[in-house]
Order: sequence, then structure tokens, then C-alpha cells
Amino acid sequence: MAEDTLTTSGIGRHGAIRLPSVDVDSFNIELKDDDGFLGDRASKGAFRKILDALRKPLKKNGEDPLGSKSAEAIAKSTLDEALVGDDIHAAALVHGAIEEFAQELAYVTQRFLKTKAWADTERIVVGGGFRQSRVGELAIARTDIILKGEDFKVDLVPIRFDPDEAGLIGCLHLAPSWIFEAHDSILAVDIGGTNIRCGVVETRWKKAPDLSKAAVWKSELWRHANDEPTREGAVKRLVKMLKSLIEAADAEGLRLAPFIGIACPGVINEDGSIEKGAQNLPGNWESSKFNLPASLVEAIPQIGDHDTAVLMHNDGVAQGLSEVPFMQDVEHWGVLTIGTGLGNARFTNRRKDKDKDNDKDDKKDKDEKKDRKNKD
Repeated sequence: MAEDTLTTSGIGRHGAIRLPSVDVDSFNIELKDDDGFLGDRASKGAFRKILDALRKPLKKNGEDPLGSKSAEAIAKSTLDEALVGDDIHAAALVHGAIEEFAQELAYVTQRFLKTKAWADTERIVVGGGFRQSRVGELAIARTDIILKGEDFKVDLVPIRFDPDEAGLIGCLHLAPSWIFEAHDSILAVDIGGTNIRCGVVETRWKKAPDLSKAAVWKSELWRHANDEPTREGAVKRLVKMLKSLIEAADAEGLRLAPFIGIACPGVINEDGSIEKGAQNLPGNWESSKFNLPASLVEAIPQIGDHDTAVLMHNDGVAQGLSEVPFMQDVEHWGVLTIGTGLGNARFTNRRKDKDKDNDKDDKKDKDEKKDRKNKD
């Protein structure tokens, strides 16, 4: 990130396009059609609406095999069990919803692939809460088959890490390399429209310098949607969670870096303010008078003996970054996160050998200019 202008974080730009391992070609694209935002057709809520629509005629006759609860109130585990249970009508109902949702997700994915920013995408990983179920995995697999049937040369695969942890682990890929040489863990925050999750992420850098073995050592979850706090109340609770994790890491003897990585919905500006896309968060996070990274540095000025640095990026980008170690066999790849909305980001891998060659060429040019100057 040496090419990025330093900001108050002290290490790089918030929402940066160039990161240590990848270039972020786009994120948080909001595609629309006549019915509104396309992402709304492939969100977790969209699947529930499809399921309820299929159940409606059955409810009239009292024949709904899933009972009287709305789809929103049915647990993911219950739907998973219905797929393999003895009630074939319940299984057929859920499979029908999966098929309809996969058609919607395939349509939305195609629209992304047809944009300039997503051209030549070779693989798409799918994260978010929807992916955490068998229903979600089947929907992703079915979407992959639909896309291939329509001659789109792209692979659609579930994200490897637990979606609850992928955003935290992805924050490691925002950090500069010196973090990993001197410390064994970082603080990470994943802010969503329903929950805020904080964690201590172990780098395990000595075992795997590509961060493929990174893991969440400890995390705390707060479902802010239940409490409906003010913006200031949400920040106060977040600070309390982070301080608790700092104490726990210190007690465990972890070498916690003076760094906090944040995954947050919306378009993140270089100064850490949020341009748009944070409408599901408590209070007005898009105000010009609000800056979350600055608020955290003020509340936690030091971690250990060093000044705290905070770096924030879009939550879809952060989830996608957890896949960096496993995407080295392709050049262009993307992420879709199916949750309250549809997060998205597209990446191009930065080839280290190519970067080194460019650096050598730059050095050679500088040396030649220097020699010419000395001769003159």
C-alpha cells in the first residue's frame, strides 16, 4: 500500500482501491431495473418472500406442510431438515423456493457479469448469512448450473470460511505486512444491518504467510437490530466490545497489533466517512460530522505501547478478501454476499512477480537518469 497516500490511519486510505494482494475493481454496485434495485431480488429476504408465495395457496386449504409461521420466523435449520425429512411435500416446497431463488440469483449475477467492472470474471464466491445453510448451498450450486447452461464461463462457489467469520478474517488483508512480522493477531469489526461482530483474529502467519490458516480466536456479537440504539450508543457499545477483547488477548498473552480493521456497509471514502449505503445501520452514519475510525481512535488511542491505527473498507470487500489465498489460480474474481441486502465486489489479483519486475524497471530507469545527469 506504499503507493497510497497516507491518511490519519497512518497506514493507508480507507476504502482503498489498491490493497496489498489485490486491486478492488469495484464494490457496492447498485444495479437497477424497472422494479428497483436488483440486489433486492437476490437477498435473504427475497428467498423468504418466494417461499411464502409458494405456501399461500396451501395455507387457504390448511395444507401448508411448514405450519403457520411466516418464512421469516422459520429457522434455517428447520428448512434444512425439511429437505431431508419424511414429509415429501415440505421437501418439495423448499426445493421449489430454492429453484425460483436460484433463477433470480442467476439473473442478477448475469447483470453483474455484463458490466464493464465485472468483465472477464472467472470465479465468484458467495458469502453472507444465506450461505450458512444447506438451502443456501443448494441455491448457490443450482445458480452455478444455470449460469453454465447459459454459457457463462464462471464458477460460483460458497465462501470457505464461516460467513460469520469471513469478514473478520478478511480484515487481515487490509493490513500492511509489518503487522504480521511483529504481531500474531489483530482486532477486526464486521458491521451489518442486523449485527455487529468484533473479534481477535490470529494471523498464523508463520504457518502460512498467505494467511490461509488465519482464524478467529475469540469474538463477540451484538444484535443491534433488537436494541434499536442511537448511533452514539452503537459506537459506545462497539468500543466496550473492543476493550473487552483487548483485555482477553492480553490475558492470553497474544501479541495484539495496534490495528483495527473494520468491515462496514456502503461506499467508504478515503477519510473514513461513509458516502452512501449505510441506511440499515442505527442512526445516520452518512453524516459529514460522523467518522467511525476517528471515533475509535479517540476512544482507544493506544493498543499496547503503540498508537492505534484503524482502517475501514466495505463489508463485501472484506468478506471477499478472506478468499485471497484460495484465488491464486485465477486473475479476476468477485464476491456476492447474500444477507439483508446483496453485497458485491470484484477483484484483480496483484501478481507479486510482475510488481517486482516493475520495481526493477523503475529502479533501472532512475539509475540511467542519474548516470545521464552525472555525465552532463
